[in-house]
Amino acid sequence: MKPTLSRVQSRRPVGIFDSGLGGLTVVKAVQKQVPGENLVYFGDTARIPYGSKSKDTIIHYTRQIIRFLVKKEKVKVLVVACNTSSAWALKEVRREFDIPILGVINPGAQAAVEVTRNGRVGVIGTEGTITSGAYPDAIHALNPRAKVFTQACPLFVPLVEEGKLSGSVTETVAREYLRPLLRSGVDTLLLGCTHYPLLKPVLKKIAGPRVRIVDSAEETAKNLRLNLESYGGTASGRVTATFYVSDLSRKFKEHAQRFLGRAIPKVEKIFIEKY
Repeated sequence: MKPTLSRVQSRRPVGIFDSGLGGLTVVKAVQKQVPGENLVYFGDTARIPYGSKSKDTIIHYTRQIIRFLVKKEKVKVLVVACNTSSAWALKEVRREFDIPILGVINPGAQAAVEVTRNGRVGVIGTEGTITSGAYPDAIHALNPRAKVFTQACPLFVPLVEEGKLSGSVTETVAREYLRPLLRSGVDTLLLGCTHYPLLKPVLKKIAGPRVRIVDSAEETAKNLRLNLESYGGTASGRVTATFYVSDLSRKFKEHAQRFLGRAIPKVEKIFIEKY
């Protein structure tokens, strides 16, 4: 990141992307942390899910999306809101693009290390994120003595996207996923997927009051604010939020409203493959 941002650069938008809708939880958190920033969001809805794809494919997809956001929208900083992309592609794209690129893994890991009392941290995420080992690596880099227990939760994303945020089915699935982590004595649960914040009420109910829940979307938004303040300050004034997707389904706006807590007036579909 450059030490300062010019007045022109400061009004450029912040880019945020995810494999689908989950990154909208990051958008919501960012709008609270830096309300004066213009935002551009891209959801790769045509190619979701990323969690089951190979590392090479994830890097390829991530490059295409960053090219689009840099060329079309001239973003000044980019947030990779996808945990799988953060795990597999962040190091590669940081070497290739001349803008600051932030991920979701280190902010979440930092917060988990800070709040745990017994040093036993549970991490839940997609199969791709869990298989990458990115969260245990990040946590151990900060605290080598920490004990990290991971659990892939492949049914959480479809449950969230279908709006099943509570009820017997969702609770049964959540209990099954959390059981081995709770038996391991974790006192901190790190949400390693941007869909999972919508399940926090259920997760809190099952985990109990002694387990602290770390929301990687919130921590990423805080990290973005700190970075912007360090390199010239955050923008202010009238703001815009622009939304792009690679496939616009009939229910997209309905799902997006669930994630953001408000309606999205306009969404543009683009052909990401040309980038």
